[in-house]
Amino acid sequence: MWDKLRTKEGRAVYREHKWLSEAPNGWIKSVLGFRQFSVRGLKKVAGEWDLVCLSLNLRRLFAMQVANVT
Repeated sequence: MWDKLRTKEGRAVYREHKWLSEAPNGWIKSVLGFRQFSVRGLKKVAGEWDLVCLSLNLRRLFAMQVANVT
């Protein structure tokens, strides 16, 4: 990782990755309080993750609709 971050390209890729993935994961952790999965197995975890993402999106959608009404 250190070798990748030494190059200009590596820093740019890492910066882009951080921007894309860190915010939703932070929202899921802080807003929803989701810290760990409650099931085992890749298929079940994928299903639970879909539900977590769906609940975050519904929460954000509701907040946007309320903001547009006022």
